[in-house]
Amino acid sequence: MTKINNRITELLGVEYPIIQAPMGWIARAQLASAVSNAGGLGIIETSSGQLEEVRAEIVKMRELTDKPFGVNIAQAFVRDPGIVDFVVDQGVKFVTTSAGDPNKYCGPLKAAGLTVFHVVPTLAGAMKAIEAGVDGLVVEGGEGGGFKNPKDVALMVLLPLIRSKVEVPIIAAGGMVCGRTMAAAFALGAEGVQMGTRMVSAAESPVHQNWKDAIINAKETDTLFLNRHGPGPALRALKTERTTKLDREPTDNIMGEMRGVLDLYFGGDMEAAIALSGQVAGRIDEVKSAKDIIDEVISDFHAIMEQMAKTYL
Repeated sequence: MTKINNRITELLGVEYPIIQAPMGWIARAQLASAVSNAGGLGIIETSSGQLEEVRAEIVKMRELTDKPFGVNIAQAFVRDPGIVDFVVDQGVKFVTTSAGDPNKYCGPLKAAGLTVFHVVPTLAGAMKAIEAGVDGLVVEGGEGGGFKNPKDVALMVLLPLIRSKVEVPIIAAGGMVCGRTMAAAFALGAEGVQMGTRMVSAAESPVHQNWKDAIINAKETDTLFLNRHGPGPALRALKTERTTKLDREPTDNIMGEMRGVLDLYFGGDMEAAIALSGQVAGRIDEVKSAKDIIDEVISDFHAIMEQMAKTYL
């Protein structure tokens, strides 16, 4: 496999500019180490809010890989005012911040020598992050799974728009699943891709097989964009009886619908909470190891780029 040399791989110290998304409870050592060992960048989550467990996962991460990895600070879900010290104390060198004001943590993290990318769903968010001094951006389209900006914009529109306004390196998120989508993201201005739903379905993902099967069996139309008008965050999730009802009868407490999250994630009860997922579930038809996923993405990426060059250049 040919290593990709660009600003993302140089900043992160990885072979391939493929980053695993920081899904709550899921993005822990078992999955993240597999991604890092395969040449990408595994990310440890903090959105679960269980920082003592996260600390233990970082220790475990160092036992499972000697490759680089990062940590995400999901500001809307992490209430600990000492989160910056927590991350710095773990010896982590790369952080993504999300779900909040980029000014809150960017300065202290960079002062401690860390590389900081902020997740943005709009051009205004991107410009605010640039002003805060981030090293790069994760540009997230509305087709991606998880908690979203209620005014969702597809990555095909958002990514080239932000690229036309900023110079920093960009990681594309939303719909990223294969070499073809990676090549498209690079054409639109990205230098790396982030994968969430594809990694939820990976062999090393700790979630119950029922969730993986639901992703594998999903059509491209089998996600719903919930809670667009609030209160609370909007989100994209798999279509189930629970989410179909929420789509028709919005709740005043969308986060209350996540109380049974562990029963869904690890117990396999798909109606216990909301199974967050991107539209790209409709393109996933098999559980594969993180290494096979990354190897196939990079191989196909190179093949597609070569074929495009032969055809059009």
